[in-house]
This record gives sequence, C-alpha cells and structure tokens, in this order.
Amino acid sequence: MKFLRLLAAALLLATQSATVFADAPPQARSAYLAVIDRPRVPPRAELADMPAVDGLRRYHLWFWSDSSERVPGYLLMPDPAQFKGRRPVVIALHGTGGSKDNRQIAEIVQKAARAGFIGVAIDGRFHGERTRAGQGSDEYDAAIAQTFRSGQGHPLYFDTTWDVMRLIDYLVTRKDVDSQRIGLTGISKGGIETWLTAAADSRVAVAVPYIGVQGFRWGLDNGQWRARAATVESAFETAAKESAQSPRDVEFARKFYARVMPGIDGPFDAPQMLPLIAPRPLLVVNADSDANTPIAGVRLAVESAKPAYAAAGAADRLQFTIEENTPHRVNPEALDAGIAWFVRWLKP
Repeated sequence: MKFLRLLAAALLLATQSATVFADAPPQARSAYLAVIDRPRVPPRAELADMPAVDGLRRYHLWFWSDSSERVPGYLLMPDPAQFKGRRPVVIALHGTGGSKDNRQIAEIVQKAARAGFIGVAIDGRFHGERTRAGQGSDEYDAAIAQTFRSGQGHPLYFDTTWDVMRLIDYLVTRKDVDSQRIGLTGISKGGIETWLTAAADSRVAVAVPYIGVQGFRWGLDNGQWRARAATVESAFETAAKESAQSPRDVEFARKFYARVMPGIDGPFDAPQMLPLIAPRPLLVVNADSDANTPIAGVRLAVESAKPAYAAAGAADRLQFTIEENTPHRVNPEALDAGIAWFVRWLKP
C-alpha cells in the first residue's frame, strides 16, 4: 500500500508542468525522498587496511545502508604530511556492470586523493562485491525484473541514492572529514545517481555527473529511448514478455519506467531535478554522440537549471561541457576537468 500511495503521488506530480517545479522545487525533492525512504539503521561502519596506492593509505569500508544491505567500498587517504586537518571528500560512483574497482573510478579516486581529498568509492547494488559473481551480472537485471513484477525496491538508480545518503551519514561522523565539503561524481549509471542524489541531499556540496544527465521524458517523446533501455536489456525484455507487450513499444517503456523507477520521466527527470542542485556547483559532462543520453535531452535539462542558478546569483556555478565526436564514453581530459572543478569549489 505504501508503494501505491507513493506511486500515486509521483504520478500526480508528473502531470504538473516543469514551470511549477521551477517555482516550487521542494515538492519534487520531498516526493523523491518519500519514494526512496525506508527505516534508517546505524551505519555500523567497519574498516580494514588494504594495500597502499602510490604511497597513499587505503581502507576497505563496510557500512549498513538499511536493515538488509551491507555496502562495500573503500577510502583512499591524502598524504597526511601534505594535507592536514579535516579533509573534503570526493565520492565516485561506477556505471552499469562495473564496480568501485573500475579503472576510471579508481583514477578519479586517486586523482582526488593526490589533490588533498579523501577519495571514496562504493559498489552499487548487484555490482562488485554485492554479487555472487563479484561483478555486475545477471543478478542486477533479475532484481530489476522482480521489481517490475512486485513493485518493491528500486535497484535501478534510486536505491543508490539511499546508499550514498547513508554513506554521507557515516562520513560526517569522521573526525578527518569536513562535512561542508563533500563532492559527488559518477559515470553513466553513476552519473544519473549523482544528479539524483545531489538534488535530494543538500549535503552534496559539489556535483560532477558524467554521461548521466538526460531527459528521460524527452527520449520517450522523441523516439530516442531504446539505447537507455538496452542498458538493462534482459530485465526490460523479460518484463515486456511477461506483460505480453513488445519491448519496442514506447508505451511499454513508459510502463516499465513507472513501475521500476516511478517519476523518472516526470517529476524526477533531470529537467526537474537539476534546478534543485542550485546554487551548489554543478559540472555536467556529456558526449555529443551518445545514444544513451541524447544531447537534445541533455540541453533541455541544463537549460532548465539555468534560471535557478541565475536567480541565486550563481550562474558561474553551472557549467556544461560537451565532449565532441564522442560516444558513451568519458575522455581523460574530462576526468581532469572534474577534479579541477572539485578543487575550485571545495578548495582542498
């Protein structure tokens, strides 16, 4: 019953215009938090030494994000001889099928630690150490398909918001963390989770979503949704088959979205959520030839955020970078630009 009430609230919000959300953003935030909410538990964090990385100390981290989910991650610490006192943090989120140990995620965390941040990475649900296979696998698609059947849980994007918010709950208790200087970034799936989390939780002081910002509704309305659905192809096709509908039918895609991530093509879409991040610094990085995040939908989302930043006198805190002649990929110079953005605004 709780799910049905929350879904009804999300669908009601979805019928309202984007202008309404620009005028009253807390409605979208509170509705999203209601959808992902669940009983809170103490993080009961555990740390264990790991091999150092380029002389930087690393710790394996475990913490509880709810009563059944124990989240694995790691911390990479900056050089204590060079950086003293409470440190800012950069959290990095991986993409579909990846893990906290992916090459680019590790690169972000290492660059952040060398710049004076505590670098943090965690595994998303049904990825990495949170799978039986130790990596993104069929378990993720199976969980999404089960959500479509039952209406329970949100393994596609939303649950990671909850995990990151509980991670921040833990981080702000640490004596070496500056709770006012927490940055969040992610690639692809992790990029989507970055802007969702930053919109939901104002403790995220700076956000850098890579190839994740997009217009879900724009994609549905303009016939450019199939590449996004293909990122969870097995779950999508299983749900279509069980519904006796075609996986090529846009109306089934809308049904799938509404069941698995309610509101993602309405009140929780990027054009509605990005304004909630203002006036906090936001660097949006997307690729011009990325079928997963069609550039027209990305532009719509960024344009929707500009009035909120302008009204706050913070136009310089919103930056949009397009990687030219690039598919669904993050280039090395974009990673460097993200670290520079964190350095600029979090001042390690």
